[in-house]
Amino acid sequence: MREFVKVQQLGLREYCSVWQQLRRFTTERSADTLDEIWLLEHESVYTQGQAGKPEHLLDPQNIPIIKSDRGGQVTYHGPGQLIVYLLTDIQRKKINIKQFIFNLEQAVIELLESYNIKAHRENNAPGVYVNNAKICSLGLRVRHGRTYHGLSLNIAMDLEPFTRINPCGYTDMQVVQIKDFGVTDSVNTVAAKLLPLLIKKINYQGVTYE
Repeated sequence: MREFVKVQQLGLREYCSVWQQLRRFTTERSADTLDEIWLLEHESVYTQGQAGKPEHLLDPQNIPIIKSDRGGQVTYHGPGQLIVYLLTDIQRKKINIKQFIFNLEQAVIELLESYNIKAHRENNAPGVYVNNAKICSLGLRVRHGRTYHGLSLNIAMDLEPFTRINPCGYTDMQVVQIKDFGVTDSVNTVAAKLLPLLIKKINYQGVTYE
């Protein structure tokens, strides 16, 4: 089903307030509510997925830890990382969650290809990888056929906080970012390049802006 999607560019935001807005939007939306895509960065925070295990938090120090309701284990968010929240009625679009995640990963893979960065998937480990190191994490929640949460793409950030956790629950997981491959684009520039790929993969007709 082709339809328009509303895009919001939110800048740098604290995690918990945005999370509550995601939940509120999903609870209150109707069958006719336009899907939304939120583009933003988060202040420094560790988030644990629903099944997150505390042993994967090795040495969080003074970075806040939030127990979230998304899928997956622990990850880190901070300035210089693009967050894309996808508020999508996959039931209305007649797409299952597995295919939806595949399409999101493919959009990121094609974005990285445009920077001459060869990326790939890993079996049973959602996200996007470069030389087996994680560059993009995915964590979604589906409620009544509607998704919230989304993906995080490392662009030009401080990666040190990832060394204080087992990223996504893997003890030997390496983490990389776009900057490591000589790309100097800002978060906003990368977001502007990723957005049309997401629009195409999720099959939207066009975009409206907040």
